[in-house]
Amino acid sequence: MNTTSDTANTAPLIPMADPNPQPYEAVRFNALKHGILSRYTVLSHESHADYESLVNSLMDEHLPAGATEQHLIEELASVIWRKRRVLQAEGATINKGLKESARSAKTVIPAAAPFEMGLSGENTDIRNLMDLKPADVAESQQSARHDLDATNKASAILRKGGERAYDKALRALLPDTREWWQEYVDDEEYTADATGLAAFITEHVTPFVYQQEKESRHHDAIVNQTIGEGLQAYRLEKLSRYETHLDRKFERTLAMLIKLKDLRASRST
Repeated sequence: MNTTSDTANTAPLIPMADPNPQPYEAVRFNALKHGILSRYTVLSHESHADYESLVNSLMDEHLPAGATEQHLIEELASVIWRKRRVLQAEGATINKGLKESARSAKTVIPAAAPFEMGLSGENTDIRNLMDLKPADVAESQQSARHDLDATNKASAILRKGGERAYDKALRALLPDTREWWQEYVDDEEYTADATGLAAFITEHVTPFVYQQEKESRHHDAIVNQTIGEGLQAYRLEKLSRYETHLDRKFERTLAMLIKLKDLRASRST
């Protein structure tokens, strides 16, 4: 019997160290291939490619050694990914609130200048005010003052009376106001004379031009009031708490990863 041969056949095999270990770049995708979190973190409508890019960026930064460190890095990616959702939810909540406040001109506009009489927000679309650029606001203010001056001049002519007061007052009004007046006359709501024109100015034109002038003068306050009410901070409270939870989880996970890397480094020295 050949004992040497038997011994060789029965001796346990001792794994040999790989003389050519794979470089990190060759195994950098292992966390995605074998990770538990990735399949649950990315929702069906979200970009798997973006998530993979995030994980690989973290892999490149931290150069994990072993499954535990890879898992911690994927945990970091999961937290960052969910924080992105928090910001999306926050933006959506704010936009929803802004939309609601933009449809509440009758309450938002008077609140913007609470001590200003006659600022009602009646027949005003706040969205038009929100779109105005500084040059547009200046032009609107100038136009409102011009309209107010013309209306006051026409009213003064009618109060003074005299020959051709109606014609003079009508000429004093701006073209748009004269067209508006003609519509009422055509509908026979007012008579085309000084009495009818004075009533039209008092009941329709004066309230409108004062409203326009005040809205243009308080434009910045109205915009700030609209945004302030639209933010509705109380709706963001739960999101804020969840974001804080994610921040703490990120800090704990990162601290654990750094501790493992430091421990590994100390063992190798």
